[in-house]
Amino acid sequence: MPLHLERVQWMPSPPLVPDDGPIDFPHLQRMTMGDSSLEREVLAMFAAQSSELIEKIVKMPADAAALTHKLKGSAQAVGAFRITEAAEWLESTLRDSSDTAEALMTLTDAVLEARAEIDVLLKRS
Repeated sequence: MPLHLERVQWMPSPPLVPDDGPIDFPHLQRMTMGDSSLEREVLAMFAAQSSELIEKIVKMPADAAALTHKLKGSAQAVGAFRITEAAEWLESTLRDSSDTAEALMTLTDAVLEARAEIDVLLKRS
Protein backbone atom coordinates (compact mmCIF):
# COMPACT_ATOMS: atom_id res chain seq x y z
CA MET A 1 0.00 0.00 0.00
CA PRO A 2 1.55 3.33 -1.04
CA LEU A 3 2.10 6.07 1.52
CA HIS A 4 0.33 9.32 0.64
CA LEU A 5 2.31 12.07 2.31
CA GLU A 6 -0.29 14.69 1.49
CA ARG A 7 -2.71 12.87 3.82
CA VAL A 8 -0.31 12.57 6.73
CA GLN A 9 -1.20 14.91 9.57
CA TRP A 10 2.16 16.34 10.47
CA MET A 11 2.86 17.58 13.95
CA PRO A 12 5.31 20.41 14.54
CA SER A 13 8.56 19.37 16.10
CA PRO A 14 9.34 20.72 19.53
CA PRO A 15 12.12 23.30 19.64
CA LEU A 16 15.60 21.89 20.09
CA VAL A 17 16.12 24.31 22.97
CA PRO A 18 13.19 25.05 25.27
CA ASP A 19 12.13 28.68 25.13
CA ASP A 20 11.05 29.22 28.71
CA GLY A 21 13.00 32.43 29.18
CA PRO A 22 16.54 33.71 28.94
CA ILE A 23 17.87 31.15 31.44
CA ASP A 24 17.07 27.43 31.34
CA PHE A 25 16.85 26.84 35.09
CA PRO A 26 16.54 23.05 34.93
CA HIS A 27 19.82 23.01 32.95
CA LEU A 28 21.44 25.32 35.49
CA GLN A 29 20.24 23.10 38.34
CA ARG A 30 21.80 20.05 36.68
CA MET A 31 25.07 21.91 36.17
CA THR A 32 25.15 23.02 39.83
CA MET A 33 23.89 19.69 41.17
CA GLY A 34 20.84 21.38 42.70
CA ASP A 35 22.92 23.60 45.00
CA SER A 36 20.92 26.86 45.06
CA SER A 37 23.73 28.91 46.60
CA LEU A 38 26.06 27.70 43.85
CA GLU A 39 23.40 28.61 41.26
CA ARG A 40 23.28 32.18 42.59
CA GLU A 41 27.07 32.40 42.65
CA VAL A 42 27.37 31.10 39.07
CA LEU A 43 24.65 33.46 37.85
CA ALA A 44 26.31 36.45 39.53
CA MET A 45 29.64 35.57 37.89
CA PHE A 46 27.95 35.07 34.52
CA ALA A 47 26.11 38.39 34.81
CA ALA A 48 29.36 40.24 35.46
CA GLN A 49 31.29 38.38 32.77
CA SER A 50 28.58 38.73 30.12
CA SER A 51 28.37 42.50 30.72
CA GLU A 52 32.12 42.86 30.46
CA LEU A 53 32.31 40.76 27.30
CA ILE A 54 29.42 42.44 25.49
CA GLU A 55 30.93 45.86 26.22
CA LYS A 56 34.11 44.72 24.50
CA ILE A 57 32.35 42.89 21.64
CA VAL A 58 30.22 45.88 20.57
CA LYS A 59 33.44 47.81 19.88
CA MET A 60 34.31 45.11 17.31
CA PRO A 61 37.97 44.69 18.26
CA ALA A 62 40.27 42.39 16.31
CA ASP A 63 39.53 39.60 18.81
CA ALA A 64 35.73 39.99 18.64
CA ALA A 65 35.30 36.40 17.43
CA ALA A 66 37.29 35.02 20.36
CA LEU A 67 35.36 37.18 22.84
CA THR A 68 32.07 36.05 21.28
CA HIS A 69 33.15 32.43 21.52
CA LYS A 70 34.02 32.88 25.19
CA LEU A 71 30.59 34.43 25.85
CA LYS A 72 28.93 31.57 23.99
CA GLY A 73 30.66 28.95 26.14
CA SER A 74 29.79 30.70 29.38
CA ALA A 75 26.18 31.15 28.30
CA GLN A 76 25.85 27.50 27.37
CA ALA A 77 27.19 26.43 30.76
CA VAL A 78 24.53 28.37 32.68
CA GLY A 79 21.68 27.62 30.28
CA ALA A 80 21.46 31.05 28.63
CA PHE A 81 20.66 29.46 25.29
CA ARG A 82 19.35 32.62 23.61
CA ILE A 83 22.79 34.12 24.14
CA THR A 84 24.39 30.92 22.87
CA GLU A 85 22.37 31.04 19.64
CA ALA A 86 22.96 34.76 19.13
CA ALA A 87 26.69 34.32 19.74
CA GLU A 88 26.80 31.49 17.18
CA TRP A 89 25.14 33.80 14.66
CA LEU A 90 27.61 36.61 15.36
CA GLU A 91 30.54 34.20 15.12
CA SER A 92 29.23 33.07 11.75
CA THR A 93 28.86 36.61 10.42
CA LEU A 94 32.34 37.49 11.64
CA ARG A 95 33.79 34.40 9.97
CA ASP A 96 31.98 35.10 6.68
CA SER A 97 32.77 38.82 6.72
CA SER A 98 29.03 39.46 6.55
CA ASP A 99 27.20 42.46 7.95
CA THR A 100 27.32 41.94 11.70
CA ALA A 101 24.91 44.69 12.80
CA GLU A 102 21.78 42.57 13.22
CA ALA A 103 23.62 39.65 14.82
CA LEU A 104 25.39 42.02 17.21
CA MET A 105 22.10 43.69 18.17
CA THR A 106 20.48 40.30 18.77
CA LEU A 107 23.36 39.22 20.99
CA THR A 108 23.28 42.48 22.93
CA ASP A 109 19.52 42.15 23.47
CA ALA A 110 19.92 38.54 24.63
CA VAL A 111 22.59 39.55 27.15
CA LEU A 112 20.45 42.42 28.47
CA GLU A 113 17.44 40.12 28.80
CA ALA A 114 19.43 37.47 30.68
CA ARG A 115 21.02 40.11 32.91
CA ALA A 116 17.58 41.49 33.81
CA GLU A 117 16.32 38.03 34.77
CA ILE A 118 19.45 37.28 36.78
CA ASP A 119 19.22 40.62 38.59
CA VAL A 120 15.60 39.90 39.60
CA LEU A 121 16.53 36.43 40.79
CA LEU A 122 19.52 37.62 42.81
CA LYS A 123 17.51 40.40 44.47
CA ARG A 124 14.88 37.85 45.59
CA SER A 125 17.51 35.66 47.20
